[in-house]
Amino acid sequence: MKTRIKELRARHDLTQEELAKKVNVRRETIVFLEKGKYNPSLRLAYDIAQVFQMPIEDVFLFYPTANLKN
Repeated sequence: MKTRIKELRARHDLTQEELAKKVNVRRETIVFLEKGKYNPSLRLAYDIAQVFQMPIEDVFLFYPTANLKN
């Protein structure tokens, strides 16, 4: 999964700290999200999308995993 959080923060002139406060998480969580090292809960993804007034799928880009086996 990739995110557009860093790009969207820049467009909205928000720091990592400001975004973190808006969605009630630590700044480090935003850092990990931007680096692709953390997958957010559905609630956090929703809250971040609401800050940017966008659908979740426009903020978080999901790519199917190839060769999934049952």
